Amino acid sequence: MSTNANCSATRVPDSSLRTMLFAILISLLLAPEGFSAQKIMEGPFTQSDKRLQWEDEGELYWIEAYGPDALRFRGSKSLRITDENWNLLPQPEVQPEISVSKDKAVIKNGNIRAEIESRRGRITYLNGKNEVLLREAYHHHHPQFARQFRSKGSDHFEIKVTFDAEKNEHLYGMGQYPNDCLDLKGTVLELAQKNTQVSIPFLISSKGYGFIWNNPAVGRAEFSLTHTSFYSEYTKQIDYVIFPGDTPASLVTHYSRLTGTAPEMPYYATGFWQSKLRYYSQEDLMSIAREYKKRNLPLSVIVVDFYHWPVTGDWKFNPKFWPDPAGMIKELDSMGIKLLVSVWPTLAAQSENFAEFTKRNFTIRPESGNNLFLKVNDDLTYVDVTYPEARKALWAKLKKNYYDLGVRMFWMDEAEPEIEPLEYHNIRYYRGNGLEVSCIYPYCFSQAIYEGQRECGQTEIINLIRCAWIGSQRLGALVWSGDIQGDFPTLRKQVKAGLNISLCGMPWWTTDIGGFWGEPRQPGYKEVLIRWFQYGTFCPVMRIHGVNRPETKIEGQITGTGGPKEVWSFGEEAYKILSHYLDIRERIRPYIKKHMDIASKDGTPVMRPLFFDFPGDKVCYTIEDQFMFGPDILVAPVLEPDAKSRRIYLPEDATWKDALTGKTYQGGQTIDYNVTIENIPVFTRNGFDLKL
Repeated sequence: MSTNANCSATRVPDSSLRTMLFAILISLLLAPEGFSAQKIMEGPFTQSDKRLQWEDEGELYWIEAYGPDALRFRGSKSLRITDENWNLLPQPEVQPEISVSKDKAVIKNGNIRAEIESRRGRITYLNGKNEVLLREAYHHHHPQFARQFRSKGSDHFEIKVTFDAEKNEHLYGMGQYPNDCLDLKGTVLELAQKNTQVSIPFLISSKGYGFIWNNPAVGRAEFSLTHTSFYSEYTKQIDYVIFPGDTPASLVTHYSRLTGTAPEMPYYATGFWQSKLRYYSQEDLMSIAREYKKRNLPLSVIVVDFYHWPVTGDWKFNPKFWPDPAGMIKELDSMGIKLLVSVWPTLAAQSENFAEFTKRNFTIRPESGNNLFLKVNDDLTYVDVTYPEARKALWAKLKKNYYDLGVRMFWMDEAEPEIEPLEYHNIRYYRGNGLEVSCIYPYCFSQAIYEGQRECGQTEIINLIRCAWIGSQRLGALVWSGDIQGDFPTLRKQVKAGLNISLCGMPWWTTDIGGFWGEPRQPGYKEVLIRWFQYGTFCPVMRIHGVNRPETKIEGQITGTGGPKEVWSFGEEAYKILSHYLDIRERIRPYIKKHMDIASKDGTPVMRPLFFDFPGDKVCYTIEDQFMFGPDILVAPVLEPDAKSRRIYLPEDATWKDALTGKTYQGGQTIDYNVTIENIPVFTRNGFDLKL
């Protein structure tokens, strides 16, 4: 009796029990993704089994494991964190080690950890050796100096993240910028896509960390002597990933695990690509292909450039000038030559697809004004490839008018997209305002064609494109450096730009040999062309292209053809040299394919700076005009007019053989090397046999 009385006295009423259970259920439903029902809270910190959260004074951020040995930071003053991964790949789930005390919290994931001060949430990242990799900046009179937010309305902010930096730190990567800098320390980079400029915000530090700014918003990166900052003009949150690495090679491999690798390069793509502005008809193009075969010159790819269509946005051959594309492709295939066809993501108002694409909201739109963004002969608008349905509609047109005729390679020009005037705030994409998402456009353009090709069963995919972003490499994207000048200063810039983009997971890269804006009538141009051709022999893809004024006008066509740009077009002396380097390219194709296959597995670029292979040689971090082509070939292109010699650094801990003379040199020294117009300095190691 007394027992029953005690039970009765402590019994919870049914209504209260229901209320308590309902409250528990609601807390579970509202808990952020990844948080367990049991959360540990200490001051501004909340920890779960997957992440550490800091929240104080109107700011919220998360730090969590992102695959092995990497930490991801996301933070906002909206107090809402989005789950948008952009182009980061899903990673294996990892259980980080988290500890929280009164003064600080620590989250550790393998060889990287973050220590967070409780008062202001200042973060320091350290590696497994207890070395500081990166630390948020601090200003005594500006407690929010490291993470700055300025409201732009609703959930959007202008943001800036600032870290301390060391004066002797070397910084590389970030895509392709024609700024004549391999080491980016001391530069300010615009985070935006433009003709000749490719923003891929992945940074490699000589201090041993990789840093991904996971944000497609327009902004900038500042690499001053004392601070490293990333800025976005209009975005919802800060989002970045940081990871350690003992060598630059390990950092590139880790980045490739997070963002993907290129497919295996088809063997045909390792050969020579012939292009110019532009072959105006089927017969014009075939006459060039037949001439290469007649001269017994190797040719792997030939290109149909723009305005082979009736009207921009028709996405088809003009039958007046291209009467039998399918037959043309079959003849080229019989000659061992692949056809690459240019397609623009643009539509003129008079094109046959304009009405359909605009009415179905498949084009980008202005926030105000009319729907025209570029004038190239006609007033043009762009397909909104950030919209999945628009990507499918575009591919349907390309499949019908190109793919079904036998075209398997596409040239995706105008891929930034190129907007005039360049007012990002006035562009409305499916994914958001232009300030917020513009940098992702070239990725989505590649995605439209790559996914269409895959759905059709195509396995070997390589498409030329003028721009890229994080992850573009996994879509078979071959980036070229845009519409560049044909002179020595521009050639010098290409060497550095190509090396930096190669460190960003993009092993497929090329330039217009001789420059797009070439002037054969100008004194000295022939020398530029020869030196560029020699350099191009040792680029991932060897491709000649350009206007080569004066242009030739063709009756019935809206634009000219450009001048000749075949290897026999520049006189007998040049022809002898260029054809010799075509032979060299043919001989090293198996070597290129071997190392392209490695790139497809772990992201190791075929063309890379000296420090990639010699990370312990401090001099290599200062050499910006030489590079390794695979692990066995060192290339020192001639980048000055009338050169009779050039200085060459041979990295230490190796023996080097001159590919021209066979003479050997011990590494760890700089030599003065005599050059002639016929030769580019090339050295080999590890017993690799190459004769120039």
